[in-house]
Amino acid sequence: MVGSGRQRCLNFDTVFPVLCLSLAIAGVAAAIPPTVDVTRAQFLPITATARLGGRVVQLEVARTPQAQALGLMFRPALPDDRGMLFPGDRPQPVQFWMKNVPVPLDMLFLREGKIVAIAAMVPPCAAEPCPTYPQTAVWADAVLELRGGWAAAAHVRVGDRVEILDSARSP
Repeated sequence: MVGSGRQRCLNFDTVFPVLCLSLAIAGVAAAIPPTVDVTRAQFLPITATARLGGRVVQLEVARTPQAQALGLMFRPALPDDRGMLFPGDRPQPVQFWMKNVPVPLDMLFLREGKIVAIAAMVPPCAAEPCPTYPQTAVWADAVLELRGGWAAAAHVRVGDRVEILDSARSP
């Protein structure tokens, strides 16, 4: 009807709660970390080096939970002078597995700069469930993954010191 004098307006008591709920949902969605893409290899920048066995290895450092979850999955090869470091905040029981890692690796478990365990020539996981390495969890504050056979070729042993020079953590 023309000229009825009725106007439609938004009711504040209805709009305000809906607006608050929408903003809350948007905030929660933004706080959820992105999922890990487990279909492609990650290549992290070289931000550290390790000195061990008289050699220097350039390191990709998996700092975030997402980067650590993906690790070296889907990497077709790992050069002799490269590795990936999985740093932790404090020593804790750790085990690693080889799901979706197509090449053998050496895993060096470190605590306070010293090798406390070595899982050498760990084979790729052909079928689930994938075994964990070492078989019994070891207390470590970092794990260094290198090309399979590297530790033996460098004569690296449990008890050896590993010096990590992390350019991202330097002053």
